[in-house]
Amino acid sequence: MKSVRCLVTGAAFAAIAAGWSGAAVAQETITVWFTKGFYKGEDDALLAVVDKFQKATGVKVDLSLYSTEDCVTKSVGAVEAGTPPDVGFCTTYDFRTTGKWAFEGKLEDVSDVIEPLKTDIMPDALVGTLLMNDKTKKKAYYAFPVQQQMMHITYWKDMLEEAGFKESDIPKGWNGYWDFWCDKVQAGLRAKGKRIYAVGHPMGVAASDTFYSFLTFANAYGAQVVDENGKIILDQPANKAAMIEAVKSYANILQRGCTPPSSVNWLDPDNNVAFHNKTIAMTHNATISIASKHLDDMNNPALTQEQRDQAKKNYFDNIRTTQFPDKPDGKPLPNLAAVKTAVVFADGKNKKRGKEFMAFMMKDENLRPFVEGSLGRWLPTTKSGLASPFWTDGKDPHRALVYKQFSAGTIPFQFVYNYKFTAVNAENVWAKAVNRVVQDKVAPELAVDEMIARIKQIAG
Repeated sequence: MKSVRCLVTGAAFAAIAAGWSGAAVAQETITVWFTKGFYKGEDDALLAVVDKFQKATGVKVDLSLYSTEDCVTKSVGAVEAGTPPDVGFCTTYDFRTTGKWAFEGKLEDVSDVIEPLKTDIMPDALVGTLLMNDKTKKKAYYAFPVQQQMMHITYWKDMLEEAGFKESDIPKGWNGYWDFWCDKVQAGLRAKGKRIYAVGHPMGVAASDTFYSFLTFANAYGAQVVDENGKIILDQPANKAAMIEAVKSYANILQRGCTPPSSVNWLDPDNNVAFHNKTIAMTHNATISIASKHLDDMNNPALTQEQRDQAKKNYFDNIRTTQFPDKPDGKPLPNLAAVKTAVVFADGKNKKRGKEFMAFMMKDENLRPFVEGSLGRWLPTTKSGLASPFWTDGKDPHRALVYKQFSAGTIPFQFVYNYKFTAVNAENVWAKAVNRVVQDKVAPELAVDEMIARIKQIAG
């Protein structure tokens, strides 16, 4: 289990210096588990919040930072054992555990903290935190909307130009867009003798990237999986037909030889790696972490000056972040957003102080530096956060695009309406359906029938 543990203390030192007894020195403690940040700025901002909270309250924060997968795995084990921390924030809670835990009564109701903040929190960011508790038979706020992510497309502008095209040549319509990259850009690069694929298309069953990307295609075709009450409606004729078209469209990228054959086995980092190695010209991703890596590199003292200069050129000149093309019907594609949730556990030993810690963290002066420390990888959930010059000053080409995209509005992923979809996502029925088509050569209609049957079995 990879982790970084920080026992951050405050008033205890002063108490010892004053000559208090051992019993008097014993300090109130809360236990907090977070996903370790991709960038130093994220962790620095969190440590600053911890330090400020300790000084304000005299409460010691026992903070542990875990890798993305370890964070949720350790949390699940602790909840099952009845020994969770007081506060947990793992960046995959939202689509794997938050709804399930709320339903089972494993989370503390934090409505009293959320209610005063509601005017500043974006309405769509609240959807994934208003959850059903099967014990109370009521919905309440059981999570804090800390930050969110949205789907983007990232491409190499210099590779596009090498293929003989300008950015203005890129079509805005759905089919024309993918035809352009697969038939024109890839052909142009292959004509130069380069074994390059136009699209890095996540298809691995074990990758969360795959279901984020696939559900974006399903969104483009208007396939509704559940309604806002969590009822499965994918078996309705119009939705089923739309899902069949989404599976066809998603599978077609590989069928036409436009993505590396290995993409059927890709894990989450693999499209990033292929992009950085320039073996693909573009990819789609649920954050702007691909571009942000070059922002991080250009300020990394461990790299040579030449490497930092190249990273700067890549970030500002060679790499572009953009949004998906318009839907097949010609209308703009609504932006799907996934809200990253922090929770206070009902079995936490000091959950009262845990709620206080999260109330403290959700203050704008604390939350904003934490979100911005991710260099644009995560987006704010608050109106005040989005109004920050970090997003609005237009100086950063990638954040400027994200701000424009975000300002157009977002909609939640449908899994927030039915907590059982945490199991559907974990099994990745979406990727399995696509792989039934591309690897097992079954008809898309059969693959979708199997998808619907499995979804009903898990979440019906």
